[in-house]
Amino acid sequence: MKIILNGEEKILARRMSVAELIFELELDVKKIAVEKDLEIVNPNQFTKVLIDEGSRIEIVHFIGGG
Repeated sequence: MKIILNGEEKILARRMSVAELIFELELDVKKIAVEKDLEIVNPNQFTKVLIDEGSRIEIVHFIGGG
């Protein structure tokens, strides 16, 4: 299944939820924000929101500083 992840084409082996993609990418859910097809995904919906063929996913990492 082909999606666009942060502006680049990515092939997924199967349909999955946002939570499964985050796990596959080894990201910390506490330090990211996810947008699917121009809509922000609430973190408590990560397991319920499924990624479709052609979905555009943007993942932003929060970086602390001082």
